[in-house]
Amino acid sequence: MLLAIDTSAGTSVAVVDRDRGVIAERSSADTRSHAELIGDLIVAVLEESGVTVSELSGVVCGMGPGPFTGLRVGIAAARVFAIGAGKPFIPVVSHDAVAFGADGPLLVVTDARRRELSWSRYEGTDADGLPIRVDGPHLSKPDDVPAADRRVDAATIPAGALGMLAEALYLHGRPFADDEPIYLRSPDVTPSTGPKRVTA
Repeated sequence: MLLAIDTSAGTSVAVVDRDRGVIAERSSADTRSHAELIGDLIVAVLEESGVTVSELSGVVCGMGPGPFTGLRVGIAAARVFAIGAGKPFIPVVSHDAVAFGADGPLLVVTDARRRELSWSRYEGTDADGLPIRVDGPHLSKPDDVPAADRRVDAATIPAGALGMLAEALYLHGRPFADDEPIYLRSPDVTPSTGPKRVTA
């Protein structure tokens, strides 16, 4: 069983099991209250599922793409929970969870804030039912997002799907995502180069 967490768009938390599916899931599309919601949602899904921390085999986390402030809340919560529980941290690309189980071509789009969108293009699923991402994630202005016959604008990344995708990746021996957040946008603050000039 896995605890799954994603804050790349809204906030979503779930407990999943490869055989039982999504046991419990709670989500909020609020993009400004990740830090206030995440703890309560974790407690809620664990209580609802009846699953103890010792029964979990890992903690899945959506690594984005997503805005820095929101995304880091979920990643920090998942990392701390995994360390405290002595469970492995499992990184997964957030957009892949939306495409998981979808048949045929699909464009997944999420709000990147600042009048920009994050998007990934998929060409259905492979023989193991895993999404085939052929382009992205990318960051674009709304008018520059490519056209698609089928597009999903996700207000939240469903943590249940994220967890079940992780189960499927593990089952079929596929790699998880890189253990780095996918921000796409350069940081607002960059370290200065060279010594700092001091004036009297």
